[in-house]
Amino acid sequence: MYFTEKQLRIMEFIQQFRAERGISPTLEEIAKNFGVTKITIYEHINQLERKGAIKREKFRARSIEILVPVEERTSRYTVPLMGNLREGLPIEATQDREDLNLCDLIPLGARCYVLRVRGNSMLDDHIADGDYVIIEKRDEVLSGETVVAVLENGEATLKRFYRDKNKVRLQSINGGMKAFYPKTAEIRGVVIGVLRRYEPSME
Repeated sequence: MYFTEKQLRIMEFIQQFRAERGISPTLEEIAKNFGVTKITIYEHINQLERKGAIKREKFRARSIEILVPVEERTSRYTVPLMGNLREGLPIEATQDREDLNLCDLIPLGARCYVLRVRGNSMLDDHIADGDYVIIEKRDEVLSGETVVAVLENGEATLKRFYRDKNKVRLQSINGGMKAFYPKTAEIRGVVIGVLRRYEPSME
């Protein structure tokens, strides 16, 4: 029987909740855990019920029962590593497909991908050369969020996004670099996480 990643994560949560508390979680509790709406969880629960993975009694709270137990996994979520992000250059696609396991760093329902950072224009924001940034594709961007933007010349950049009246301002978080106002900027997503491999000094 095939389950999506989201469905498996929901079943794992229900199974763990029942094991720890002796009762099933409510839809509200599941939604709160994953940071989504009750309607979203309701749709997933309906799909799981149709697949025969769970059963529940109508009009009765805390009646969800797991029929197909799932094993807790150490690696729950993978997103594609699409390429390298180098300041002032187009996004460089990777030659071979790579996936990164991100476990619970990705919000349930989010559309995400990963880029590798080249350059230190966001160093004061704790994003350094060689870091991996988790990018969420969104239709709406809030002022002050860090975004991936593609400029009119096709160059990609990682910057803080601000709206100044009728203009868009892209700001480097690095004391030696100034803000600029692009004529056009296509926002490819918002940074929601940073991954870094620790390499201790050999000195």
